[in-house]
Amino acid sequence: MSNPDHAPEPRQTDRWLEPGKANLQVIYILYLASFVIGITGIVGIVLAHLNRGKSEPWLESHYTWAIRTFWLGLLGVFISGLLMIVMIGMLTMILVAIWVIVRTVVGLQKLGRNESIANPQSWLL
Repeated sequence: MSNPDHAPEPRQTDRWLEPGKANLQVIYILYLASFVIGITGIVGIVLAHLNRGKSEPWLESHYTWAIRTFWLGLLGVFISGLLMIVMIGMLTMILVAIWVIVRTVVGLQKLGRNESIANPQSWLL
């Protein structure tokens, strides 16, 4: 039986969908999982774009970092695919994978310490 004095509580989404630290952790983990599952990186980039610009500045640096990691990594994969023709594409593909993994782990570590990314526009680390 409902009590007329108490309005029903508004439904809240899970924390990991809302902009913030938990959402960024999910994005980083989805990026790492994409090396095994593949499609999860796309889910991660969608979440990053949807939530960018909706949180504190130090978290925004992580959204920028995550978005650039995805798109620059995709560019690296594309270039590596083209370089397969001249037999060095496999080496560059491995280097791109290492680059994505390192950037993702750096992002997770800094997020865990509540630190911003010093230069989120960087191409390197």
